[in-house]
Amino acid sequence: MGSPASYLGWTQLPGLCERNGAELLYRPMLLGGVFQATGNASPVSVPAKGRYMLSDLQRYARRYGVPFTFNPHFPINTLGLMRGAVAYQLQQPESFPRYLTAIYRALWAEQRNLGDEAVLAATLEAAGFDARQYRTMIAEDDVKAALKANTEEAVRRGVFGAPTFFIGDEMFFGQDRLEFVDEALKGA
Repeated sequence: MGSPASYLGWTQLPGLCERNGAELLYRPMLLGGVFQATGNASPVSVPAKGRYMLSDLQRYARRYGVPFTFNPHFPINTLGLMRGAVAYQLQQPESFPRYLTAIYRALWAEQRNLGDEAVLAATLEAAGFDARQYRTMIAEDDVKAALKANTEEAVRRGVFGAPTFFIGDEMFFGQDRLEFVDEALKGA
């Protein structure tokens, strides 16, 4: 969720999967954990690459016809947000898509600082979630363990950044590789 490229990929994945009759399975992972395990870092840590990436993300947003504004609060600690994704997957799967929509839009279309607890609570409440219940859910041991397991599995499978997609065992990195994901699904 903390990756703007993941946001752009998220805007395209449901339609891509629907066109190909494929089932979309989300596996929330902690990108910071992946970076730490693989020695990778955010592209914005290299100033020239960060500037290029921002203009490239804008190009893709225009191509996809989706709102995108780089969040001035980036990067934020997404541990709670990712635990939230896991919690909704495990405990209220019917709410998971609505959670993704609320968080992605807040981060990448509305420039909200979701690292601020009050802003996060207001965002959740506006999307129909109970912010107090959310805080309880993300503190549960099974949620923490599931996020850790997802992150470890991602690293074992060769993930080094986000978004990463798998078609079977074939890995595709980056929302700019969705055309290859589409081709792989057509051949599956």
